[in-house]
Amino acid sequence: MPWYDEFESFIQLNEPLGRYTWLGLGGPAEVLATPRNEQELVALVRRCHQEQVPVRLLGAGSHVLVRDEGVPGVVIRIVEPHFGRIQCQGRQVVAQAGAMLAHLVSAAVQHGLAGLETLVGIPGTVGGALRGNTSAQGNEIGRWVHQVRLLNAQGETVTRGRDELLFGYRQSNLDELVILEAVFELETADPAELTRRMQKHWIAKRADQPLGQPCAGYVFKNPRGHEAAALIEAAGLKGMRIGGAEVAQRNPNFIVAHPEATARDVLRLIEVIRSRVREATGVELELDLEIW
Repeated sequence: MPWYDEFESFIQLNEPLGRYTWLGLGGPAEVLATPRNEQELVALVRRCHQEQVPVRLLGAGSHVLVRDEGVPGVVIRIVEPHFGRIQCQGRQVVAQAGAMLAHLVSAAVQHGLAGLETLVGIPGTVGGALRGNTSAQGNEIGRWVHQVRLLNAQGETVTRGRDELLFGYRQSNLDELVILEAVFELETADPAELTRRMQKHWIAKRADQPLGQPCAGYVFKNPRGHEAAALIEAAGLKGMRIGGAEVAQRNPNFIVAHPEATARDVLRLIEVIRSRVREATGVELELDLEIW
């Protein structure tokens, strides 16, 4: 009997992953698991450790490109509603990692808690935002983290306080297998004023993104002293297309996946962008998009 049969109530075999990512591309997961609570998650992670099966975590899929060949081992989805609880307590907000970042921002604003409103309009889950230290308008999510609870690859829970956490540009030291939940400590403010601020940031963010087309978040990190989008535009790459993958016209740090696109098209386009930007500007672009 295969080891995964005991988890048959929440796993799928050879499940195409494109339907779970914003780009809508890529091959299947050997095993796709969507645990419904922390107990199921812990049991699965411990069994994968015993069986020496590789494990990957998938949240909202907003910053992931899955290769056409698919992914061996187990892909675990940590998503709403099973891991989406958000609770406001005084100046603190406790959020499970599968909650959408947008829902965390809205909850904080509604409770008159300031600090996260500039992050409105950024796709993905709280867990993904923490791992990559999502930022906007010079404001990083890591600045507001008080405590994080994690699950390591052995299936053991670990809690890290503020003094154990390190956040840098688009990175953190949250390198355990699973982020379970985080406690944010925010500042009190007038909810009406916060709502106005949030709406202003949302409008600006929407103006910067391709609308109505399959795409992921930013493809490249902004190099120090530069904006990746400006470098790509300076290299004359706006609208460039390989197969079904196209550099977005509105913001060239997005790649749009047309219906006929494959993951291979996107990967080829990424390499061309990096090469042309290097030739034109001398700057080496670093990927923000995660490639499986």
